[in-house]
Amino acid sequence: MKVVWRLGTATVREVYEALRENRRVAYTTVMTMMNILETKGYLKKEKERDDRAFRYRPVRAEQTTITSMVAEFVDRVFDGASRPLLLHLVKSGRLSEKERAELLKMIKGAD
Repeated sequence: MKVVWRLGTATVREVYEALRENRRVAYTTVMTMMNILETKGYLKKEKERDDRAFRYRPVRAEQTTITSMVAEFVDRVFDGASRPLLLHLVKSGRLSEKERAELLKMIKGAD
């Protein structure tokens, strides 16, 4: 999704090439993931003029999509409870001191 948001529209090949700059990934994996994202309604595909490839574009704004994906993840992995996710992030050390302070400030401000 990040590559498609950055490019505006993209083919599977374009996403594959962008991802390969940072890590090894199979073309078929990218194609499968883009098809899943299209099936879930995050991407829309349209035939290219040459009729050989599909061009994908985001259906919703980035923040709207992220909110939806996080909610889907929390529902699927944590049975809808966000507390275990937050505890995991804090305990795993994946949050910096600054991020933990920001999170604490947001929690306190939510009262």
